[in-house]
Amino acid sequence: MVEYQGNATVQQSRMAAAGKQITTTIVLFQFVAMQLLAIIMLSNAISDEVYHRTLGLLMTTSINSFQIVMGKVLSRLLQLVLLAAISLPMLAIVRVFGGVSWDYLLSSLCITLTSALLAGSLSLSFSIENRRAYGVIVRTACALVTFYFVLPALIAVVWGVFLPRLNLFPSVGLLLSSVPALVLMHLNPFYAMGLITGRMAVPGLTPPFLWPVHCAIMLLLSALILARAVRVVRKVALRQATGEFVQAGPKTRGRRREAPVAPIKRVQGPPVVWKELRAPFIQGVNNRNSYIGLAITIVALVLTYIPTGIQGGLGENFAHVTYAMLFIFLGVMINVLFSATRITTEKESQSWSLLLATPLSDWEILFGKAVSAFRRCLPIWGLLAGHVVFFVLVGYIHPIAVLHLTILVAWLTCFVTGAGLYFSSRFARTTSAVVASFGLIIGLWAVGPIVAGLLSVMSRSGGSFTRYMWTHPAIQTELIMAGAGGRQNAGTSLWALTYGGERILFDTGYGTLSVGQMTSTLTIIAAAYILAGLLFLWRAKCRLRRNVFLTC
Repeated sequence: MVEYQGNATVQQSRMAAAGKQITTTIVLFQFVAMQLLAIIMLSNAISDEVYHRTLGLLMTTSINSFQIVMGKVLSRLLQLVLLAAISLPMLAIVRVFGGVSWDYLLSSLCITLTSALLAGSLSLSFSIENRRAYGVIVRTACALVTFYFVLPALIAVVWGVFLPRLNLFPSVGLLLSSVPALVLMHLNPFYAMGLITGRMAVPGLTPPFLWPVHCAIMLLLSALILARAVRVVRKVALRQATGEFVQAGPKTRGRRREAPVAPIKRVQGPPVVWKELRAPFIQGVNNRNSYIGLAITIVALVLTYIPTGIQGGLGENFAHVTYAMLFIFLGVMINVLFSATRITTEKESQSWSLLLATPLSDWEILFGKAVSAFRRCLPIWGLLAGHVVFFVLVGYIHPIAVLHLTILVAWLTCFVTGAGLYFSSRFARTTSAVVASFGLIIGLWAVGPIVAGLLSVMSRSGGSFTRYMWTHPAIQTELIMAGAGGRQNAGTSLWALTYGGERILFDTGYGTLSVGQMTSTLTIIAAAYILAGLLFLWRAKCRLRRNVFLTC
């Protein structure tokens, strides 16, 4: 934002812009990171107590269920609150540059804390009835994405596209369209953060919004979720403390319920893969419900195509860039969760030593874990493949995008799976492995570009920043779909396609890249990432039989 060398007057005039950029970068990073960390840190808050048989013991003390739940929430969120509080004095110092008001600092901090509290409360509530931490994380993430993004999008589609075409409520259409928007903006922390950031960056007329009302609503929702968690925890703890007795009739009164004996199933294929895939995608959700959820996802996706197609957006490349980035982001997140929890869940359930005692070799175990993690991610990659193939057939995406996205997904899967399995073998707890895996992803693809950009500005050369950004999956996705997406690009011959016509984020000596140059560049980067993933996998194999009995 400000050249570190040059005229002092110019530097002084740009300090307000620098202050805004620094403040918004830190605030938005904290806003997203605190919600992710809150979900991860509370994903096994109650399940550890339940499955280690200590929750019933807690109920024999003077501690009640309310104290248990609130103690878990406050103790695990205290570190996040301290981190947010530590950044506040630094932001106050940056504020002297100008352009940033105290109202923005206070409102952003409150919105961040309340959104993290809601995410953590929901994660704790799901952890009561879910043994596996990754299942809690996935379920919480799906619930929040549905509440924050999918539901508002569906309401916007119905209210903005279908109802006007049906001529419903023509006289009060403006009123009916403004009331839902006003309600949704006070329920959505992402919209609230974007709105107050926009007000700070560009002061002017904005929709009516009161951030204290939003924070109060978020606190109320968190209180309702925690109240339900307190009630459920009490029931679970009492059942565990009393030995889980049931009263099904005179003949079974006072006796322990006997689980039905299931027939022994034959192992088919690699045993580790067979074992991993027999577990449901999310604990408590059977295959039929998984298929129903997938069908609902596809229907919701189609509903987003309708208004985009009506407005002509599907014929432009920006729409396909957006969809591809969404699928890539979801695929990476799911891959991180499943790969980082493959081994730690075995350690936490005390079955890891039994698996190592089998005749299976270390590579067979790791291969089975890696294949199972990839199989779990197939629904997300299937959505990406379905989107691309469908619009290739209808003439909105060039077929070469299939090859380029396959290369991208291949190296992403190999690298993320290898790194996740390494951290899963390195740590004993699921939370630590997941945090380390996300830390690697954030460090490479969020912090890394910032550092590379700063170094390029200081050295007055954009070469290092350019080369680094080529390794970013989001940049690769943008270049692939911007060059191959849209009706115009889809109708272009293969050798006439060009990539990066605006020379965005790269400088290769060419005005544009041809298909051959684009393919070779993606292949070289993919080879480097695949090599790094195999290196992580080899290190995981070296640590596979270390600290076998470490449980804390």
